[in-house]
Amino acid sequence: MRMKGPTEEEIRNVIMPLMLSGARMLDRHCPRCGSPLFEKDGRVFCPVCEHRGREREGGTRDVEERLMEKLVELANSMPEEIDSLRKHLSVMGEIMELIKKYRSLEGEE
Repeated sequence: MRMKGPTEEEIRNVIMPLMLSGARMLDRHCPRCGSPLFEKDGRVFCPVCEHRGREREGGTRDVEERLMEKLVELANSMPEEIDSLRKHLSVMGEIMELIKKYRSLEGEE
């Protein structure tokens, strides 16, 4: 499936700075998103796909970090009452499963 080409923001924040840095825009285009390919230091790459990959990874990391923070918060506030503790532990288990799923999406596990 072909992804959408570069947005105006990506042109301003990814492609233009790359051109100003001395990278060479090639006369070939990325088969995934249609953006022009670039060459810098002997490496040919699609700056838009690389940028989107970093953005995706960063977004996943943010979600994982928030889940971990909530897990720590719950671990530090264990209730005494047994039914409340069961509910608490159940939520903690669900959070751990979500973290595991995010990591598997990123190929970490």
